[in-house]
Amino acid sequence: VEAEKTEKMIDESRNMYRPVAFRGSILYFCIADLGNVDPMYQYSLQWFRNLFIQAIRLSEASQDIETRLESLNSFFTYYVYTNICRSLFERHKLLFSFLLTVRILQGSDKINLDEYMFLISGKAAGGKTENLDNPAPHWIDGRMWTEMTGLATLDAFDGIAHDVIDKQLFWREIYDSQEPHMATLPFGWSSKLNSFQKLCFLRTIRADVVATGVMNYVIDIMGQKFVDPPPFDLLQCYNDSNLLTPLVFVLSKGSDPAKGFLDFASKMKMDKKVRMLSLGQGQGAKAIKMVEEGTQKGGWVFLQNCHLFISWLSELERICENLSADTVHKDFRLWLTSMPCPDFPVSVLQSAVKMTNEPPKGLKANLRNAYFKLNNDLLNVTQKPEEYKKLLFGLSFFHAVVQERRIFGPLGWNIPYEFNDTDLDISKGQLEIVLDQYDDTPWEVLNILTSYINYGGRVTDYIDLRTIDVIMKSFYNPSLLRPYYRFDTDGVFYSIEADAADPHASYMAYIDSLPLTAVPGVFGMHDNARIASANADTFLLCNILLSLQASDSGGGGGGVSKETQIETIAQGIVDKHIKAFDVEAIGMMYPVVYEQSMNTVLLQECIRYNKLIHFMQDTLPMLVLALKGLVVMSQELEAISNSLFLNTVPDAWANVAYPSMKNLLAWGDDLVERLNFIQNWIDKGIPA
Repeated sequence: VEAEKTEKMIDESRNMYRPVAFRGSILYFCIADLGNVDPMYQYSLQWFRNLFIQAIRLSEASQDIETRLESLNSFFTYYVYTNICRSLFERHKLLFSFLLTVRILQGSDKINLDEYMFLISGKAAGGKTENLDNPAPHWIDGRMWTEMTGLATLDAFDGIAHDVIDKQLFWREIYDSQEPHMATLPFGWSSKLNSFQKLCFLRTIRADVVATGVMNYVIDIMGQKFVDPPPFDLLQCYNDSNLLTPLVFVLSKGSDPAKGFLDFASKMKMDKKVRMLSLGQGQGAKAIKMVEEGTQKGGWVFLQNCHLFISWLSELERICENLSADTVHKDFRLWLTSMPCPDFPVSVLQSAVKMTNEPPKGLKANLRNAYFKLNNDLLNVTQKPEEYKKLLFGLSFFHAVVQERRIFGPLGWNIPYEFNDTDLDISKGQLEIVLDQYDDTPWEVLNILTSYINYGGRVTDYIDLRTIDVIMKSFYNPSLLRPYYRFDTDGVFYSIEADAADPHASYMAYIDSLPLTAVPGVFGMHDNARIASANADTFLLCNILLSLQASDSGGGGGGVSKETQIETIAQGIVDKHIKAFDVEAIGMMYPVVYEQSMNTVLLQECIRYNKLIHFMQDTLPMLVLALKGLVVMSQELEAISNSLFLNTVPDAWANVAYPSMKNLLAWGDDLVERLNFIQNWIDKGIPA
């Protein structure tokens, strides 16, 4: 239905705007995909149409039709990006940028679908691989070589696996490089491959930098602004709303928008007309009464934690549907907060202005967010403005560092803590007071207040408390007042000498000049510290893109249908000739006796593997028949078929198998090796 409406929107557009309408339809389907990523990412076609019309009004006018179309396309694309970004969680913003880029290029037939599927799944169409042995298992692991031999079956990469075998030393240099995404590929491969194909190769040899490579790819195609999400701006969100449009804060763990909301209400001179209520059992009648009073008298109603009162959400939906411009006061606004909740009314989400207020992702983004809210007056509030500016930058940098250390997992913090802007604001206020009250800067007082009390109040692990105190002393110390004090050994991050006339502009210009991704050394970490978390980020990104691709029934660039690919993969698993063990015969060969406990282990392992083998032997032939239309495709078989297509182990198999983090192809090879190990045990006796 949505597709038909969008096509109608295209047909209704005048011929001169047809290219813009086509770009609009691509962007709409792109944001519609987000609904499968998180239940709160819901956007209506009507909302999108209004955005489309507004972009036509706001974009730069021109008498030349080609110039006008180009202006409309570029303006509308970025307009959609900024409006959607404010409602996305930080972990999904790069995903959205990449999805946007890929969908636009696919609309112009500039993306090979086989290559795209390889990038997000790690397998070629049909699971094809070249039958070559791993030449260097000491640095090429099983996943890498499986993906390399699959990559070699794609037309653009013909011969690359043989090159890796013949000239390992050159490829090892890329594997060991600090910046493999920037390295030049040997033997002319850099000139043979385009930037997207280089991403596919990057996945095979260094998956941990794929996210960085994706970011650079988006910059190359779309521009820098598509990877720099705009800072959170509550005023802009308010201006995009109206009296019938709810404003929804989508919460994340540790976030609390109440303080920012009250500050904004005071700024808008509505603080006396705000009515707040935290929803829960028995609060429904109060909430309805508050909304009724707000619609009549023109107040703001702020209903918190909607996810805690699911039974009342249908009433909330009715209230929003019954709002009418003729009967509602022009100053009325309905503000809501909720954690992601599948039961939240879709109609409310689709019409609402949605906002997330998480700490930005990345050191640069954190600093920009801290200074975006400031101005020249706020940087000169104390009697010691020069000291204050340097100490404030050090404090802001400290805040960004303790936030970003979470990406290193237990290497960063033993327990991940949800530090937020409130911690920074309180520390900033204390800094102003202390500087005015003391003649000399009391470093010890500032350190204890900030590290042990403000931030340390959230810390529950004593090692983490000691760590945060040590980190704080790197930022609050007399050396910070020296010109160009360095925060890292490379000297990329330092305390600048701000322009006396316009210090805020100086800080913003310096922050904009910083690299998008900070090296682990800035956080006091070894360069290898981020490999595990970077790998996790890469595969999370790919898995989400895979889940969106699963509903696409189209084939790859070679015209191979999804069903044919699944059947080929299923048949490939069948061809491995996985057979169940004869437990009774094995029990006679290796009886359970007191003198040999390993016999018990062997029998137990055979019984467990048989459960998996029998389940696979039952489902795979049925799946092949269902794909041919000879039996009904059940929900379980459909889930298995989608998993095979996406190169992931089906949940139904994983539930009766051993724990594994491998993809399907590597998991299948691993299963055969495990079964061979058991068979060798049976044939040759207990292994050494």
